[in-house]
This record gives sequence, structure tokens and C-alpha cells, in this order.
Amino acid sequence: MEPRISIITLAVDDLERAVRFYEAMGLKRNEKITEGVAFFQMGGMILALWPRNELAADIGNDNRPPPADCTPSVALAYNTRSEAEVGQILKVAQKAGGRIVKPATRAFWGGMQGYFADTEGNLWEVAHNPDFPLGADGRISLPE
Repeated sequence: MEPRISIITLAVDDLERAVRFYEAMGLKRNEKITEGVAFFQMGGMILALWPRNELAADIGNDNRPPPADCTPSVALAYNTRSEAEVGQILKVAQKAGGRIVKPATRAFWGGMQGYFADTEGNLWEVAHNPDFPLGADGRISLPE
């Protein structure tokens, strides 16, 4: 696993209210991907705002809600360079003492994703999204 955080996702109760707040703080919302989510390029990382219920559903496995000790408020994301790497990183996390919350699976947006909880219950999404390219240095970029 390369040392980086690709995306910080904040669970929000009111997406448009949260977008207005972050835009008022000077951030510019990505205009290419806007349906049900808001992305903001922040240097080499992305800040995502996603409705709390959508994040909970995404973390759930086989239409079950996430475990009670994994209530989503924030999910860190590690984006991979390939689809195969998603499963590899999840295995490394499990071997290190983490817990697989959602195994690697095809995501509704077309890539691969899975979730693990670290030893403190903090959630990490491991994803390969071909629309969010990674530079050689690991910096992630929103599509233009």
C-alpha cells in the first residue's frame, strides 16, 4: 500500500446546504460529476460530500446496513491503480488486523470497491475508479 489518502468523504444530512457551505469557504465544486454527490479538488486529494444514507448503503454488504460500530460520518478512501489491487489491499488490511466490511465488488459507478475498518473502527474505502486518474506520485485528479 502506497502512503496516501486519495479522497476524504464527509457524510452529510443536506447535500445542497453542505455544498453551499464549502463553496462559501472558497472551494470550487467539480462540474462533471454532480448527481447525488459533490467533489472538490483539494491539491492532490479530493473532498467528497455524500448524503449520510447513501454512504451507509454503499458500505453495507448484500443490502445489509453496515455494522453498528461502523456508523459512517467520514470514510477515507484509498484509490488503486488497478481493479485487482482493490482485493489485494483489502487482504493486506485484514492481515494487519482490520476487518473487511464490504469485500471487493463491482461498484454502481463502474469501478471496483470494497471497505475495511481499521482496528479502531475507522472506515476506509479501497477503490479503483478509472475516471479519477492517479499520477505517478499518487496524486488523484477529478475529471476535467
